Amino acid sequence: MTLPSFKEMLGTLIGTPSISCTCPDTDQSNLGVIDALATWLVDLNFSVEVTPIPSLDGHRHGKANLVATLGSGPGGVVLSGHTDTVPFDEDAWQCSPFDITDRDDRFYGLGSCDMKGFFPVALRAAKDYAEARLAAPLTIIATADEESTMAGGRFLLEKGRPRAACAIIGEPTGLIPVYAHKGMMMLSISLQGSSGHSSNPDLGRNALDAMHVVMGALISFRQELAERYRNPGFEVDIPTLNLGCLRAGDSPNRICDHAELQIDLRLLPGMDCDAILAELRRRIDVIAVAHDMPLAAEPFYPPISPFETDVNGDLVQTLSRLSGNAPGTVAFGTEGPFLQGLGMETVVFGPGSIDQAHQPNEYLEHNQIEPATRVLKQVIERYCRPA
Repeated sequence: MTLPSFKEMLGTLIGTPSISCTCPDTDQSNLGVIDALATWLVDLNFSVEVTPIPSLDGHRHGKANLVATLGSGPGGVVLSGHTDTVPFDEDAWQCSPFDITDRDDRFYGLGSCDMKGFFPVALRAAKDYAEARLAAPLTIIATADEESTMAGGRFLLEKGRPRAACAIIGEPTGLIPVYAHKGMMMLSISLQGSSGHSSNPDLGRNALDAMHVVMGALISFRQELAERYRNPGFEVDIPTLNLGCLRAGDSPNRICDHAELQIDLRLLPGMDCDAILAELRRRIDVIAVAHDMPLAAEPFYPPISPFETDVNGDLVQTLSRLSGNAPGTVAFGTEGPFLQGLGMETVVFGPGSIDQAHQPNEYLEHNQIEPATRVLKQVIERYCRPA
């Protein structure tokens, strides 16, 4: 069965821009990446289904998920990745972000590590089984918008498919089987006051003064969460709340009439996103009432729940044995909660280091490719049982 080389496939994927971003001017379609993957998977005898994402219908170019299946029946394994990348600062790159650069035993390019490099690994692992009869199906998933809205992963869960015994999400973990990660919420907190001449504070209601009190309440809440919740399995073993961005006012001689604070919360497994958000809102609503100001506290997109699977589960232990790496945890979010919600034992495991993700001059080390391919082949042997 003919398949382009790893470098050719990765070069095609890197050379097909697919940035996802909450800023419409930066956001791009992923259909070019989907089309390339579909072509290669059809050549490997996969049944390929490309499904537009309804929640992204308004996007000017469209976005879609791909679900490709080899074999049929219950059980089997899913190999899943996302097709999008983050935006980039071109001036900080020493090579072209959209051209693959092979140098110093590394493949450089936007998405090489996070996570377009996983797809050529998965396809090379699947190639040997293109003509085989599988006792259980092998499914490869490519999703949209993981780096922004998670719309692709959410749509899979909404549709209730695909289903399998287990799933591997090929994020860059350095071939460490990741059984848990934190959840994430990003919120915009806005206060609306009224302006006036700064010489007389009674002429307006200063939104920045009120936001100062809100920030104090959030810092206190952060400390309480750290005292309430702890998980020694994580390097940062407490939930975190980051005050990330503050925008307010327009001139020092005007009473500030509007203030917006953007925050990021990272929650440990076992914490409920909705309950934490409700508690946060109760605490700052009191401040808004005291200052007689309308307040809005809204997520930029629905929260991503914390993820945790049984560290002693079959897939976790299989990947640990095959890779030679003990299971671990990470602080970044993935589509794990959505695939797990479909009833599959889900583990995050892939080539590359998260330290290279979202960075200028992103790269994938050559020495990660063959070990990752070998492990995935052995996983296919175990869970799909080729004849």
